[in-house]
Amino acid sequence: MALTDHDGLFGLETARVRAAELGIRFVAGCEVSCTADAGPMHLLCYFVANELSPLAELLEQLRADRTDRNAAVLRRFHDLGIPLTDEEVRAEAHGPVVGRPHFAAALVRRGVTGSIDEAFGRYLKTGAPAYVARTPVEPSTVIAAARASGAVVALAHPLSLALPPSGLDAGLARLTGEGLAGIEAYYGRYDPETRRSLAGLACRHGLVATGGSDFHGAYRPDLAVGTGTGDLAVPDACLDELATRIA
Repeated sequence: MALTDHDGLFGLETARVRAAELGIRFVAGCEVSCTADAGPMHLLCYFVANELSPLAELLEQLRADRTDRNAAVLRRFHDLGIPLTDEEVRAEAHGPVVGRPHFAAALVRRGVTGSIDEAFGRYLKTGAPAYVARTPVEPSTVIAAARASGAVVALAHPLSLALPPSGLDAGLARLTGEGLAGIEAYYGRYDPETRRSLAGLACRHGLVATGGSDFHGAYRPDLAVGTGTGDLAVPDACLDELATRIA
């Protein structure tokens, strides 16, 4: 089991203790948002130490940027006549990292929208009235910080970049040269054929074909821990192969 929350290392120690109680091998990690030519990119960092490190310092900077962005999003909502408060949004987060899903949940709780998806579609997706872009962070910066912290990095849900096959191929070649170790081929919402195709792409670039359910609790109710939509089975060898890349 890997815990890879967005832009933070919170919860890792609690998860580590519980995994040990249950006899589950635990991998500490995080998911870092960055900006690429193709749009928002998410990088999964595995085998992360929950201590002062270059990656932890970068995550602290990203959270500071989130705080500024969240304040700007609140102002957008006030301009739209929707007086959301910081306290409302933080109450939905149940932790120190606050992002767009928590704004969406606050809108649903207020009755402004009927669902998380509607909240994103009407207000929070790129180009929507309450959307505020984040300060760009290059993938190379994230990869370098992770590697300097003893972690390995995989590209999350690669098809979310909406690149043509040639563009994804070229992007992977560039990221591999910068130190990328894997690509999330076995993803919760991908069909079996897509997973096989991405695993082949990983092989061609010398990358580890990793996998994950992308479980987000109530924010993505169709995805279950470990099994995604019900048919996900990430090969055990993925983790062992990824671990060999640490050195």
